Amino acid sequence: MWRATIKSLLARRVRLGLTALSVVLGVAFMAGTYVLTDTTTHAFDQLIAQGTSSIDVVVRSRLAYDDISQTGGGGGGQRTPFRASVLSDVRSVPGVEQAQGIVSGYAQLVDPATGKAIGSFGPPTIGTSWSTIGGTWTIKHGHPPSGPDQVVVDTETADRYGLTVGEQLKILFQGPPRELTIVGLAGYAEGNTSLFGATISFFDLPTAQSVLQRQGKFDEIDVVAAPGTDAAGLRQQIQRTLPPGVEAVTATTVAEEAQRAVAQGLGFVRTGLLVFAFVALFVGAFIIFNTFSIIVAQRTRELGLLRALGASRRQVTRSVLLEAVVVGLFASAIGVGAGILVAVGLRALMGAFLFKIPSTGLQILARTVIVSLVLGTLVTVFSAILPARRAAHVSPMQALLSQEQGVGGGGLARRLATGAAVLLIGMAALLYGLFGSTSQQGVLVGLGAAVGFVGIAMLAPFVTRPLARAIGAPLRGFTGRLGRENAMRNPRRTASTAAALMIGLGLVGFVTIFASSLNASTTQALEETLRADFIVTSTTFAPFSPEVAARVQQVPGVEAVSEIRQVPFRIDGSNSFVNAVDPATIESVTDLGVSEGTVASLSQGDILVYRGLAEDHGWKVGDTVPVEFPATGKTRLTIGGIYDENRLVTDYAISLATYAEHYPEALDTFVLVTVAPDRDLAQVQQGLESAVKPFANIDVQNQAQFREKQANLVNSVLRLVTVLLALAVLIAFVGIVNTLSLSIYERTREIGLLRAVGTTRRQVRSMVRREAIIVAVIGALLGMVIGVLFGWAMQQALSNTGVTALSIPYRELAIYTVAAGLAGVVAAALPARRAAKLNVLEAIAYE
Repeated sequence: MWRATIKSLLARRVRLGLTALSVVLGVAFMAGTYVLTDTTTHAFDQLIAQGTSSIDVVVRSRLAYDDISQTGGGGGGQRTPFRASVLSDVRSVPGVEQAQGIVSGYAQLVDPATGKAIGSFGPPTIGTSWSTIGGTWTIKHGHPPSGPDQVVVDTETADRYGLTVGEQLKILFQGPPRELTIVGLAGYAEGNTSLFGATISFFDLPTAQSVLQRQGKFDEIDVVAAPGTDAAGLRQQIQRTLPPGVEAVTATTVAEEAQRAVAQGLGFVRTGLLVFAFVALFVGAFIIFNTFSIIVAQRTRELGLLRALGASRRQVTRSVLLEAVVVGLFASAIGVGAGILVAVGLRALMGAFLFKIPSTGLQILARTVIVSLVLGTLVTVFSAILPARRAAHVSPMQALLSQEQGVGGGGLARRLATGAAVLLIGMAALLYGLFGSTSQQGVLVGLGAAVGFVGIAMLAPFVTRPLARAIGAPLRGFTGRLGRENAMRNPRRTASTAAALMIGLGLVGFVTIFASSLNASTTQALEETLRADFIVTSTTFAPFSPEVAARVQQVPGVEAVSEIRQVPFRIDGSNSFVNAVDPATIESVTDLGVSEGTVASLSQGDILVYRGLAEDHGWKVGDTVPVEFPATGKTRLTIGGIYDENRLVTDYAISLATYAEHYPEALDTFVLVTVAPDRDLAQVQQGLESAVKPFANIDVQNQAQFREKQANLVNSVLRLVTVLLALAVLIAFVGIVNTLSLSIYERTREIGLLRAVGTTRRQVRSMVRREAIIVAVIGALLGMVIGVLFGWAMQQALSNTGVTALSIPYRELAIYTVAAGLAGVVAAALPARRAAKLNVLEAIAYE
């Protein structure tokens, strides 16, 4: 049996290749993701270790809590500066050879060539004082900064934007912008790279303290121990001299924290990419199932003969599963090799659009190989289990029948009941993940969606025949009728082939509907709640200097200016975000819909809470709630009001004064501006644009322009996700090629008879193409229906977070459906060509 199975497999190499291709693509993307993130993590671990190797102890203020979401501008993750006099206390500790104070903060460079701010959503833009000890950063060109008009820039930013030594450079700070001269380029550790793609500028200490608003203060003190001094022991001695709220940690601890942050950040990237890889494998599972089902049907006589010669049902089952194991291992092994090429490509893309990964060899861990081989093989084997069971039920008498008879698949009533049960289980898990209270929300949503897709695929044969008839009705003529009849002949096979495409296009449709709903909700929120005439935002989606609001306030015709800052915090033990607003002006620029309490209570240090969350927690006005700020730690705030509108100010609001007490760096997220009723809006906008012109990272937009900007951002994300989902759609079309190719083998005699009675080769090709169009459109239509249902469910689940409008872009969905039909023509090209080239006499004699 083993030899017979292997010989049967090798005798059909084309079938083997087509079956394996769907697994290869999914495994390649998964392996490539692991290799990319492992390589990036290893490279930055080495870089961080090098950069901290010459520092022994770091003195800094304590953080109440820290996580990856705290990084970046806006003050959310900034430690509170401490008085500079601590430096002399540290230097007096026995065993300290050198100690130097460091300051850092917001500093954004402006590209001299374009006049636009450098940096975007992602890596931070940091200004810091130049360190003369430790060697974390080294000058590659020029010299260190030494004066109020000198700056050193990291080499990666300089290379990317063509910055050179001696060039004048505008830099944006928390205060007014300044013009400085580039006197040097610096690389991190021993390399020419920057740190995680961050844009970093260096100043001498007095200049840094001035421009970063740290006069008389330090953010950090770096300490080098005397030779022979134990770093851990020195840390303990230094800690005894420090004031409350300031801590001493070893450089090893700092390095480990940075490495954990890198691993956590890359973990998000890895999880996101692996989701698309699993979707691709899930789609591939349907193709494998369909392929093995067809193979079993085609081998009915062969399997019947084996049973007649004494093979048991168990041996027949093992024979089919062995074939699946061989295909799975073969495809997974190729997928691992292809994954290395994928990782190289993704690494190049990351270097082009985000940041360069430091030079290091590709990290191909045993875990990557094992997981890829095991998962790819398991997906193949599990997909072949049901066809293998069907093969075992082939009786010896079926060896006397034509192989086109195939193998039955169970009663329709049983299939209907089972499919409905699976669908209900999947939908229950999905809805509980979306609407229920659970810590495993993502897992339940993903599992529910997968199980739901399986249930829909099981029920699809009940609608495939009428759908094929309706879709094929416009296809006139002899070939159109034959294509329609072929699609209707085996509804289970047609449904299974269409199911793979249904999943891919269903997810594309869901993402499209969700993006459209986000845009519609933004428009609705602005129309219903925003009273401001203009919105001042950053071109790079990063926080910006409050100096902008001060200048806007001076523009003639401006009636009210309201700054809004968004930062992370914890409330009742959960991570969230809070908006800092000006209680004197916030109601002039937006309608919060305060139904209980008052906005004025913010001036007393209270907090406002969105009604939906207040009801979930049982909070009411006058209650005190436990909150935790990263820099200052735990406290309790009184609920001064409850509001109904959270689409602009989100779920929590505090005053700017309360913000200043707990966050060391003051940066605005956006500024809202209203104009006096008797003033011309266009004229005032020109005045606003002139006022903020020194700030290259600022946009002044009216409501229509702001809506367009938000829509462009959402659409950019949509395009990225759609490109990643295209892998699953590609695999689905490979499935159509595979199914049609195998069905040509099955219908060899039928096609030969058609040719014998006068059907031309062109008509045969047309017949196969039209069948492919019908299958593709069925998959697209089912996918669009599922996309609408999933989009509605997600919109409902997120309605309390601002996604209040459901928008279904019918035009885009129609385009996807038509494109699927056209792609079906392409997918049918090779099978149609092979069908047309069949030898008539050999085809008629085929058994």
